[in-house]
Amino acid sequence: MSEWKVAPLKNCFAIGLRNGLTKPMRVRGSGVRMVNMKEIFAYDVIDDSTPMELVPVTEKEYEASVLMYNDLLFARQSLVESGAGKIAIYKGHSSAVFESHLIRCRIDKAIACADYIFYLFKSPVGKGTVSTIVQQTAAAGIRGSDLENLEFSFPPLHMQQAIAEVLSSLDDKIGLLVRQNSTMETLAQTYFRRWFEETPNEEWEEKGLDEIANFLNGLPLQNYPCKGGEPMNVIKIRELNSGYSDNSDICSSDVPEKYIVHLGDVIFSWSGSLVVDIWKYEEGALNQHLFKVTSDKYPKWFYYYWIKYHLPEFRIIAESKATTMGHIQRGHLSAAKVLVPSNDELKAMSETMQPLIEKIERNNAQILTLQKLRDTLLPKLISGEVRVKQ
Repeated sequence: MSEWKVAPLKNCFAIGLRNGLTKPMRVRGSGVRMVNMKEIFAYDVIDDSTPMELVPVTEKEYEASVLMYNDLLFARQSLVESGAGKIAIYKGHSSAVFESHLIRCRIDKAIACADYIFYLFKSPVGKGTVSTIVQQTAAAGIRGSDLENLEFSFPPLHMQQAIAEVLSSLDDKIGLLVRQNSTMETLAQTYFRRWFEETPNEEWEEKGLDEIANFLNGLPLQNYPCKGGEPMNVIKIRELNSGYSDNSDICSSDVPEKYIVHLGDVIFSWSGSLVVDIWKYEEGALNQHLFKVTSDKYPKWFYYYWIKYHLPEFRIIAESKATTMGHIQRGHLSAAKVLVPSNDELKAMSETMQPLIEKIERNNAQILTLQKLRDTLLPKLISGEVRVKQ
């Protein structure tokens, strides 16, 4: 560790920190791609494939706010304290700028490794250090003048590059598996639409969605407070959308087994954002406002894609509710109709669909393993507890 030197972050800069552009909604729609707050919180790595809004920019604005490959972006503000200072790295090659609620940080590659700095701020060391400069007013926020003066213990450049290479190789493998899953998901939906939307058989039986699957509502898990022993993560709408986070709730592990969600279970939020997904994280306890969907008679792909098929109409129903959090009711599941092929036809369809679903689930299991390995290595590498051999 004698090679590691304590220095302020600004010692790594190629140019000074800068806030982005302010562009009102009325002018958006054409021009140059712009990274907004929503991209920062949705993605750790932002590249040319990341969906963004277009904004008109002058030559002067573009010159001041253009993003270059390996630029770092920090969230200047957040509704929650843990989001202030959230980091993302830009890996795009096409023209892009960034908005005013973000801070751009450009690293001098002769002094430091941008990927290493990225992982540093994703580590407990980086997050803990950022938390010391968060100011809470109407929203949590950080200032660039405070950010640039944060001090860290930096290894030599060659060690930064080696650490970043180990971590980024894991993220690259995760990204490859995620893209594979996206391709297979698209293919599976194509088959489903072809069978049930484009060329359905008029003789197929019509049933309600609740007739082909069981929809088990979750528990009010405040009834299972964690009083010691082994805690269990609570799965709420937030976790269904983005997985567990540092502020995910926990409950007692003595929740009845039928309410435990395992890797590969189909989960459907009937309230709020109305999302259906195949669970791809570690097991947890199902909170209310979520259904765990199972079937004793029909294959998983069948009821999963029929729920996805009806999601648009469910969302319209939920939005029409005069409540803070829109929702659907069990009667809406009965009203949502499903075409049921004969047993032989369903078996033939499953020969196509089941391998896709199983591959997605195997990939999800591998992604989870790689994420756990990365998250275990990250703090150890950043702190110097584990050293990378050259």
